[in-house]
Amino acid sequence: QVQLVESGGGLVQAGGSLRLSCAASGRTFSSYAMGWFRQAPGKEREFVAAISRSGSSTYYADSVKDRFTISGHNAKNMVYLQMSSLKPEDTAVYYCAGKLTTYYSGLYYDSYDYNYWGQGTQVTVSA
Repeated sequence: QVQLVESGGGLVQAGGSLRLSCAASGRTFSSYAMGWFRQAPGKEREFVAAISRSGSSTYYADSVKDRFTISGHNAKNMVYLQMSSLKPEDTAVYYCAGKLTTYYSGLYYDSYDYNYWGQGTQVTVSA
């Protein structure tokens, strides 16, 4: 089992950058593929980015491709989401999620695939 805690959210102007962090507890963190999702007010939770258990593969939603970068560091039990060129439409609560998997290169973009979730961190981008 793993517990996830996000941090790094805040208020930023359009065009700015933020880095979100997700701290994971548990000895088997390296057995998890990780993902970031977000949920804006009145909207469904949507996929943002995913990283494989091995850390060698990543996948992004079209809306954030070339602006966001997901990375992980198994030795530190951390996953990051570097967000650049932020837009007002990126405003949402961002969630870190983990999926226990035996596939080193598996990538998962459906929220139903994930077993564990953090509490979320608010990102607000002003125009």
